[in-house]
Amino acid sequence: MNSSTPQPQQAAKPTSPESADTLYESRKKLYVRAVTGVFANWRWALVWITQIIFYGLPWLSWNDRQAFLLHLTERKFYIFGWVFWPQDVFFLAILLIISAYALFFFTAIAGRLWCGYACPQTVYTEIFMWIEQKIEGDHIKRQKLDQAPMNGEKLLRRGTKFVVWGLVALWTGFTFVAYFSPLDELLRSVTTFGFGPWELFWILFYGAFTFLFAGVMREQVCKYMCPYARFQAVMFDPDTLVITYDEERGEPRGTRKKGIDPRTVSKGDCIDCGICVQVCPTGIDIRKGLQYECIGCAACIDACDQVMDKMNYPRGLIRYTTENALKKHWGSKEILAHVLRPRTLIYGTILVAISLAFVWGLATRDPLRVDVIRDRASLAREVEDGQIENVYRLQVMNMTEAPRAFRFEVSGLPGVKIGGEQRVEVAPASTQAVTLQVLVPYDAGKPGSNPIHFQVTAEDDSSLSVREETTFLLPR
Repeated sequence: MNSSTPQPQQAAKPTSPESADTLYESRKKLYVRAVTGVFANWRWALVWITQIIFYGLPWLSWNDRQAFLLHLTERKFYIFGWVFWPQDVFFLAILLIISAYALFFFTAIAGRLWCGYACPQTVYTEIFMWIEQKIEGDHIKRQKLDQAPMNGEKLLRRGTKFVVWGLVALWTGFTFVAYFSPLDELLRSVTTFGFGPWELFWILFYGAFTFLFAGVMREQVCKYMCPYARFQAVMFDPDTLVITYDEERGEPRGTRKKGIDPRTVSKGDCIDCGICVQVCPTGIDIRKGLQYECIGCAACIDACDQVMDKMNYPRGLIRYTTENALKKHWGSKEILAHVLRPRTLIYGTILVAISLAFVWGLATRDPLRVDVIRDRASLAREVEDGQIENVYRLQVMNMTEAPRAFRFEVSGLPGVKIGGEQRVEVAPASTQAVTLQVLVPYDAGKPGSNPIHFQVTAEDDSSLSVREETTFLLPR
């Protein structure tokens, strides 16, 4: 046959699912091995501290009310002895700035400390994994249980785990709502199931996401949903303490008998046991270098140190160190000396300055606030005795938690005075609107706008006083 003769084309073979390129990596379920050690103790200490605060704070009382309540309905935020109003939103802005700089500061020093120890995703995943371990067993038993066919024991263990997870998640959702709605009202609603629509929604919503994120998705949240993992590299530099595998000391890897000097068998200290991978909550191999999935929990350090102890090798094959320290073989003194570098000094200085300003603002915050609005419906009118009257509406905010009586005074023009009642009683942590008529002689000022001042003073405490400026209109 002539080589130029066209050959019939063969039909393309269908591509098997195994050989096809996929856009997304399919998830491989992790069976995280439990670990003990110094850093594990620190993680559990943070779990206890954060959850005692979270679950316990709504139950604390202060002045016959909930100590910490962000009351959305009343638009008042009760935080121990302080009562904040919507006008105090700048305190929230400053607090968010402090949180951001704290994150920058600690990340520049020691990486993802927040993620590894105090992030709610880490904390609740730790709690849910502990429940799972108690009910289903260690990582090997959990894997076998997953692979086993459905039977009575598997159904019982799975069902018990989900029920306990669900109860913890619902209680978490209930506690979350108790920060925004009074706890005593919520407890009464439990007995009658008389929750408001938004309260029930947020209890179920927050509880469902706690169940989903901490019980089901776990490391997927950290790897694919958390934005911090994506921009952490911007905050790192060669002097940032991160969890690092000492490749120079550990390679080449290989198994050997206990107590054998690795140099005599041409190997490094790493015995390639893989336990550092088994204990990792995100399933990475730290021996491949720092990866964005690493949340800085240091579980691999605890695991590796235990293996090193069993092999009679020095600890620290996996440890907190810096890129420069690893390259230049620095000790702890050199590492600490490089912690105080320009970046951390700038972050620290700004953080301290903003924190001091925040504390000063809270300490000097005036518990009395007065807003003055002139009645524009009647700008100025002549009344008896030839006097000119302007009407003002004063909004008196008593930010203390005691009922107070306030007295009004006015100044700024000759003969100016207040007509009618000159005092008002305001309930604790509430607002009272007052309408005042201010009178001045016709010739007391120039035609047009004239400045005057209202002085509002508590009758039982003269130091509790506010002076507000406004204008008085005289007809031309």
